[in-house]
Amino acid sequence: MKISVKVPATTANFGSGFDCLGMALPIYNVITIEETVLPGTGIEINIISETDDDDEFAIEHIPKDENNIIYKAVEMLYNSIGQSPSELKINIKSQIPIAKGLGSSASIIVGGLYAANELLNRPADEAALLSIATEVEGHPDNVTPAIVGGLVLTSLEDDGSIVYRKLPWPDEWQLTVCVPDYELATDISRSVLPKEVPLKDAAFNARRTAMFVEALYSKDAELMKLALQDKLHQSYRTKLVPGLQEIIDNLKHEENVIGCVLSGAGPSLLIISQKNNLDRIKSIVSDTWANFNVRTDIRTMKVEEKGAQVIESSFT
Repeated sequence: MKISVKVPATTANFGSGFDCLGMALPIYNVITIEETVLPGTGIEINIISETDDDDEFAIEHIPKDENNIIYKAVEMLYNSIGQSPSELKINIKSQIPIAKGLGSSASIIVGGLYAANELLNRPADEAALLSIATEVEGHPDNVTPAIVGGLVLTSLEDDGSIVYRKLPWPDEWQLTVCVPDYELATDISRSVLPKEVPLKDAAFNARRTAMFVEALYSKDAELMKLALQDKLHQSYRTKLVPGLQEIIDNLKHEENVIGCVLSGAGPSLLIISQKNNLDRIKSIVSDTWANFNVRTDIRTMKVEEKGAQVIESSFT
């Protein structure tokens, strides 16, 4: 049997919503898992990149065996019902840039879980898939929108369960994703974060996250400008993203720009704006990054309201 699953990219954090806010975007990975009939063939993992953003050297060094995160996710699902994966061929057709802050690893984890769940006749419900995906990924802000779609407020509870609620994104607020031509691994981006933060900074982010939710429902752009401010992660990561502060400073002068934040752990940026001044925004970003010898792919897109979807299910 062969199962193919399409999973969207995600952007996370939105400034103040560190590890709890995430949104699905219309860029996709397709993960196919096929049960092979020859005993002893083991696990075969193939990665096919369909984007020019990915470094071939980096792809070559992604594990193609049991050390790959997709296998770890699949193995956890099998183990949850007392089985072990044996002869499986896994193909990853990648359109989501790797190590760019757009949830590439989350999409692979979710795609593997969804495909394996179909192969096993769906023993896991949504709650179980969310818990397993989060355990593999480490935090729920990317895997949750990858599974359920849309903009999501999500929390990992002490018992390992995931609580989430979908939030409405105003249609009149544009999303522009800016992807630079270099990678930033999540573990490196997390390594610069402090293990403890001042109470005043934690309180600051709590206020901003509350503002974020209210700004969405009231479509209050001025409140959203405040809500996107952060003191828990972005300021620490700025040194890892050349030109980030300069881009933020230059965009402040554009009246229709609501804010500019790191997408996930970076280095991609997410710009939120009103009205149709997208050419101006793209020019500012590309020109600023050009001063740092950085090329960028800039795309304006809408929220992807659908999460992971099975797109092929067939007997081979």
